[in-house]
Amino acid sequence: MAAGPDVPEVPEVPEVPDAWQPLLGRPALAELLGHPLAGAALSEMRRLLPPHVALHSLRTFLLADALARTNGTAYDRVGLLAAAAFHDAGLVGRSRLGRGGFPCRSAQLLDAFLAGHEVGMGRRTALTRAVRDHMRPFPARDAGPEARLLHFGAWLDVTGRGERHVPGDRARLAAVAPTPWFAVSFSARVVACGLRRVLPGPPVTRR
Repeated sequence: MAAGPDVPEVPEVPEVPDAWQPLLGRPALAELLGHPLAGAALSEMRRLLPPHVALHSLRTFLLADALARTNGTAYDRVGLLAAAAFHDAGLVGRSRLGRGGFPCRSAQLLDAFLAGHEVGMGRRTALTRAVRDHMRPFPARDAGPEARLLHFGAWLDVTGRGERHVPGDRARLAAVAPTPWFAVSFSARVVACGLRRVLPGPPVTRR
């Protein structure tokens, strides 16, 4: 059956949740699905992230790409997908958060992933900086395109800031891949991590 205009056909991608499919069918993602680094990043995202955070990460990439296409900005597309996949990875697991909080933990996880896939130091530096700085109120003056785009996509998806630059995109993505109350639950988790300096773990069962 042919897909409608808002539900593009999706290339077959093994072992991804059904909820991802409407987003993976968007051209910006569908064009990358055969790339080894992109596939590895998606696999890690599925392994590491809760479902609602994974959808946020995919929407973040798509919104970032929409801005880049609107402005004619050249950037590392596969690298930005990897950065989007890992940008909130520091919020999950049971790790003590050091200096820089969860964004720095996310950047460390991304750096280990990229090093394991033999990504060069210069590219790794740009991508990990994008992740490390994505919670700043605004990008740094000397931020590269990947950092600016990741920042834009993440903030737009959670808060709606910057929607005028890509009007309607946020609502369309939320309609096909919704995460109700995500902004509230995300903010609460960030506050909890900031106060405790450690990621909250599951409750301990007393014997």
